[in-house]
This record gives sequence, structure tokens and C-alpha cells, in this order.
Amino acid sequence: MAGRDFLHRLPDSELAFARRQAWLRRLHIDLPLLVLVLLVCGVGLVVLYSAVDGNPDRFTSQLTRLGLAFGVMFIIAQVPPRTLRRWSAPLYLVGLALLVAVLFFGVSAKGAQRWIDLPGLPRFQPAEIMKLVVPMMLAAFLAERRLPPRFGVLCGALALLAVPAVLIAVQPDLGTAILVGGSGLAIILLAGVSWRLVLAAAAAGLAALPALWMVLHDYQRQRVLTLFDPESDPLGAGWNIIQSKTAIGSGGLYGKGLLQGTQSHLDFLPESDTDFIIAVMGEETGFLGVMALLVLYFLLITRGLYIATRAPDAYSRLLAGSLSITFFIYVFVNIAMVSGLLPVVGVPLPLVSYGGTSALTLMAAFGILMAINTNPKMLRA
Repeated sequence: MAGRDFLHRLPDSELAFARRQAWLRRLHIDLPLLVLVLLVCGVGLVVLYSAVDGNPDRFTSQLTRLGLAFGVMFIIAQVPPRTLRRWSAPLYLVGLALLVAVLFFGVSAKGAQRWIDLPGLPRFQPAEIMKLVVPMMLAAFLAERRLPPRFGVLCGALALLAVPAVLIAVQPDLGTAILVGGSGLAIILLAGVSWRLVLAAAAAGLAALPALWMVLHDYQRQRVLTLFDPESDPLGAGWNIIQSKTAIGSGGLYGKGLLQGTQSHLDFLPESDTDFIIAVMGEETGFLGVMALLVLYFLLITRGLYIATRAPDAYSRLLAGSLSITFFIYVFVNIAMVSGLLPVVGVPLPLVSYGGTSALTLMAAFGILMAINTNPKMLRA
């Protein structure tokens, strides 16, 4: 039966639904994913408005950045996965070249050399690009070989991951290095690596911790020490964590109400609109407000993993799974560091913290997920 004849046989309500679904597929829009992203961004804008004390300039700036990020998402959603796969290696090489350029020609700010200025382009962080390019490259590399990967292939994948991760870590940008490393390791695990190898790698990692400690910068070591005993320097290194936990705890079950938080609005809480914005939310909306946001995050990650299970080929499955797991790492690392469970590494809360570069990267990832789910090869229910 032709598709048009099938549609004519449907009841009016089902016909309208089928036409709407077809229209969304032509635009390469995944409606559940889009709705969840809009809900998280809406919550983020409300919390940000309170965190910046209703500052219209800062709020409008974030609104504009999110609008641009949504535009990027829709544009990337139009790119077929086979095109992404074909461009994975060239983009990876360009990203490595930019990371090397940062080391020699990068712009320094707040003690880190992470940005680069190119003629005709705004200042940007090449490390942000690698959050997408590294999983794309590893997915392409592994998809072209027999899975699960053999030891030699696994070593090659780890080398492709290690080079950009190390270049980012020496900027220094430990938070982004963790996210890039996490995205790459997620693909390797999804490729079907033996759990014996995973456990052996974990044991080797634990054994390497003393050597890693020696290469950390002084301020990074201080953050680790502060994690275990923030009260040892309550007015210095421990200030951020102490004030953050105080804000979260004082919110109770229902919170104090928007714009009513004392820790952020009396300037006790640092970086209240960026890295520590979940503490503002905890104080003003309470446990229930934070749980509502976590439920939205959970549904968003679940939708991404569902798309990965329906992907038509190995490249798409690995890439979609990695992007979904990386989003989880974003959420987990931010909330854990704000709660005093991990050292502070400068990872923003996705789609909630103030900032444009992170939002662009995340929306681009959602665009890739939409492209994978609306690929013409995938029209099954």
C-alpha cells in the first residue's frame, strides 16, 4: 500500500498525528528530545534570573546565546550521519592543530591559556570543539573495524583519545579534559571491551595516581586536599565548598523562594551563576526543585540512549551512546563538585549555568542525536 493511500485510510486524529510526525522528520526534529531540552533551558533561565539578581543584561545575554545554540542544533540536525562520519577525521586533525596553536599563540585568562583568536572569528576555546570531535573520531575509527575491538585496535583508540586529552589538560583545563576523556572512554566501553580489560585498566589507573599527583599544578593539589578537609582553610580554599553546602542544606524541602536566597544574594556563594548555580537552586527551590531538574536530566539522557539503541549502524550507535553518557558526566561532575563529593574542576551545569560556549557544544550534540534518529534509513516505530 502506498504511503499516501495509507494516510487516507487513517481516522482524522491519527491522520493529523501521522502528518505531524512526517513533518517533524522532514525537518529532522526529534520532538521528545526537543521538548525536554526546552524544559531544561526554561528551568535554567528561571534559576539564572534569580542567580543574577534579575540583571536584565546578563539574562538577555544568556537568552540570546541559547537562541543561537538552538539555531546550531537545528542546522546540525540536517547533516546526515554518513556525512558526520566522513568528516570525523578531518575535523579531528583540525582540532588537534588548534589545540597545539593554543599552547603557542593562545590567549591567557585567569591563569590558563585556553582561548585562541583567529582573524574574522570571535575568541573561542578549541577544547570545546573536541568534546564533539573526539567521540566522532573514535566512533568512526572503531566502526570501521571488527567489534569488540582487539587489543591493537584498542591501543589505537586510546592513543586517539589520549593526545587531545593531554593537550587540554596542560592548558590547564582539567574539567574539559575529564569530559573529553569520558566521552572517549564511553565509546570504547560501548564497543564491547572485555570487562577484564576494564578492571585491569582501572587497577592500572589507581596504581598511577601517585605519578598523577606529581604532575598536578599546586592549585589542583589544593583542590583535592580541600575536598577531604574544607574546614582546614574555611576563609580560603575551603570557602567555596562550605558556602555551597550551606546554601544547599538551608533550602530544605521546599526552598526559600526565588530571589530569596541569602548565600548567593549576599555574595557568600562564589560563581553563583556559573559553576555553583545548582547551590542557588537548592537554596531557593529546595530538594523538590532540584529533584525536578534531575528528573528532566534523567529523561533527556534516557532519550539519548534510546536513540542510540535504534541507530542503523555501528558509527551512529557508538556516537549517540557516547554523547548521552557524556551529558550524564556533565551533570554528575558538576553536582558532585558542588556537593563536596569531587574536587572543583570548573564544569558548568548543562543548559543551566551562564555561558555560551558550553551551550553551543551541548546543542550541537543534541543536533547530532536528532540527525541520527531522523535518518531516512530509520523509519520504523
